[in-house]
Amino acid sequence: MAGNTVAKIALQAATYAIDKPYDYQVPTELLDQLRPGMRVIVPFGAGNRRTEGIVLALEGGRPDDPRRKAILTLLDEEPVLDAPELRLALWMRERYFCTVYDAARAMLPAGLYFSLQDRWQLAPGMDEEAAYEAAGRSERARRVLELIFASGGWADVAQLKEAFGTKDPNPALKLLRDKGVLTLETSASRGVGDKKELVAALDIPPEEAMAQVTPKRRSAPLRYAVTELLCALGSASAKELCYFTGASNSTLRSLAKSGILRLEQREVYRRVAVEPGERAAPPVLNAEQQAAFDGLDALAVEGKPAAALLYGVTGSGKTQVYLRLIYAALGRGRTAMVLVPEISLTPQLLRIFAAHFGDDIAVLHSSLRAGERYDEWKRIKSGKARVVIGTRSAVFAPLKNLGLIVLDEEQEATYKSENVPKYHARDVAKYRCAQSGALLVLGSATPSVESMYHARRGDYRLFTLSHRYNQGALPEVRIVDMKGELRAGNGSSLSAPLRQALSEAMAAGEQSILLLNRRGASRMVTCGECGEVPTCPRCSVHLTYHSANGRLMCHYCGHSEPLPPACPSCGGALNFIGAGTQKVEEELRKAFPEQEILRMDTDTISATQSHEKLLARFERERIPVLLGTQMVAKGLDFPNVTLVGAVSADQSLYVDDYRAGERTFSLLTQVVCRAGRGAKPGRAVIQTFTPDNDVIRCAARQDYDAFYAQEIALREMRQCPPFRDLFVLTASGTMESAVLRACMRLRRTLESWLAQPPLADMEVQLLGPAPASIAKVNDRYRYRLTLAAENTKALRAVVAYLLRCAQTDKENRGVSVSADVNPLD
Repeated sequence: MAGNTVAKIALQAATYAIDKPYDYQVPTELLDQLRPGMRVIVPFGAGNRRTEGIVLALEGGRPDDPRRKAILTLLDEEPVLDAPELRLALWMRERYFCTVYDAARAMLPAGLYFSLQDRWQLAPGMDEEAAYEAAGRSERARRVLELIFASGGWADVAQLKEAFGTKDPNPALKLLRDKGVLTLETSASRGVGDKKELVAALDIPPEEAMAQVTPKRRSAPLRYAVTELLCALGSASAKELCYFTGASNSTLRSLAKSGILRLEQREVYRRVAVEPGERAAPPVLNAEQQAAFDGLDALAVEGKPAAALLYGVTGSGKTQVYLRLIYAALGRGRTAMVLVPEISLTPQLLRIFAAHFGDDIAVLHSSLRAGERYDEWKRIKSGKARVVIGTRSAVFAPLKNLGLIVLDEEQEATYKSENVPKYHARDVAKYRCAQSGALLVLGSATPSVESMYHARRGDYRLFTLSHRYNQGALPEVRIVDMKGELRAGNGSSLSAPLRQALSEAMAAGEQSILLLNRRGASRMVTCGECGEVPTCPRCSVHLTYHSANGRLMCHYCGHSEPLPPACPSCGGALNFIGAGTQKVEEELRKAFPEQEILRMDTDTISATQSHEKLLARFERERIPVLLGTQMVAKGLDFPNVTLVGAVSADQSLYVDDYRAGERTFSLLTQVVCRAGRGAKPGRAVIQTFTPDNDVIRCAARQDYDAFYAQEIALREMRQCPPFRDLFVLTASGTMESAVLRACMRLRRTLESWLAQPPLADMEVQLLGPAPASIAKVNDRYRYRLTLAAENTKALRAVVAYLLRCAQTDKENRGVSVSADVNPLD
């Protein structure tokens, strides 16, 4: 690009209040290399602090501006984001109240992140005498020079700050820089490098190579063996050559010196291990599946953006329909993506998809090592992988010519990010499908109320699978009233009917799954004398007792303390209230001492004990009982599981959240249908203190339509999504009074704006300030304002402007303000 070229750059250091494309001069030496989507290091702010940025656009022929700063360093050889991905980052900024850089960073694997380190070093040609002379009488400047000369001519910023303690070294550093004594240099190191391997390749024709080594076959047998193998293969990794021939790297270097072969570094990919299996044929569909596939594929063939809801009972074979849709997309030269809500679902799904698509598969989820995730991203970007399977963040996979996105179990809350940017994978998937003319398939046995509303209104096409794939019956469900168990003297977590059913399943050599969506041993500990309950010192929650380590723990900030032998206040005896997975595990071991129990929750999952290993053990060793949190409720398919128990069905039902009924219905429906997925019939036991609750009754009958009818009526009455969206402004800080004052100012400002046109014509309900459901987390108080209104561009612009004003308001010092749309809590 000729002329005076300026780059528009989104900066890491720019907060939301000052986020915009910043202009930087492109140095002459970078003109031929720099392209949009590359990352650079630039000076920013009054102190020219080095920060990372991503180039959004280049503009040539701009007039000179002596105040315009120049790009310092180029970090990438090729763009990491292409033009559609940069547009997606700009769209996310407008929708999710985040910076462009935050949005761009969310699209990249952690292995691509750079760590910047600033360090001060002596200017070229500067000696010690001249440096001290320039420092003059400044004690701080002389102290800086002492540190730098002691460190060999340089010191990083962290070292200097540590050495100066409470004193500020910056004035001294500025003095020495202005006098030409010091210069500020920035180095960038990437989280993960490219993996290379040494490869040997024949450098001369095979006949000539063998002619050279054959005469010395007896005296140099290893040279002969290596050359013979290479003549057959052409090229091979040095490691494999040495392994199969017994040669060493010195033998290879000797052959290279003789001109027989050449040694070179070649990039290799760190791959996710998948059990090898026979290549599977495309699945055969039954009549109902075929009808759904034909309708969905007709939408995909049009090449226009489309969205459809595939509503099928659990076990109806939605996965087979997905597979056929992917075959069809690949056959048209397009790519495909399948998203699942839980990491625990990816191993089973990956084995199925790998059997069909082999090396065309790439997998992306947070449990991968950084190197594996980075290499999978590179395989996708280069086109070597055309099918992506992953969790929420895989929605950003850099697939070209995207033809299909599937969101399996689309109703799950895990598709919504709780960190900045607070995106929903379903919305990002819609955007990507709209940009590439692709088909979005939302699949579920219990669709979200919003998705079913859009499907019945005609915004999505609706396809239904109403029967199980193998024509098997749905599990027989029994609801157990736990109040009756208490009256009968049973105060444990396991009712008599559930114990009996477990005993019968064990006697028959069958397996069971128990769901309890609370980890730990007891929900809380209380004193039987004074009633005191141990609470977290940093959060407004009770501590949960974990029997595995004998400690009280906070599940929000991680605070942990040993369980006291008695009440710290009065010395009274401690009582344990409520049960978690650890407590139920203890009760199971006591009730069935001869049987093995496998527990799966976030306390048992680790790098060495992954979801995949635990589930594989459960299936391979036919362990009688798998007890776990919601990660055991979805997507698991074990033919020998004939019994499912929901230990506490009420747990998620009576909470202050308009989604409580939907979440409980979905969880119970999903877990019940883990039973009877093979040839043997299944049954389920739902334990509850409110057996007449409509949500529990509908879940027991697997009656989604009845549940939806009552839930959509409640939503309309309360004006919750899908009828209105909820914009939630959260103020947080260490001083509760300051947070509340900030919230009151935000409310008064909003009230005045909403009274003026064009907002005055909108139907907007303003609620709050009110404390968040958990008012204090990690020593920060949280208060909220809620706007219930239609999600329009005008309203988003008002919220964005309010956020920028709040973040730059000096009265809000110490208080951070953020916004989210339809948050999970």
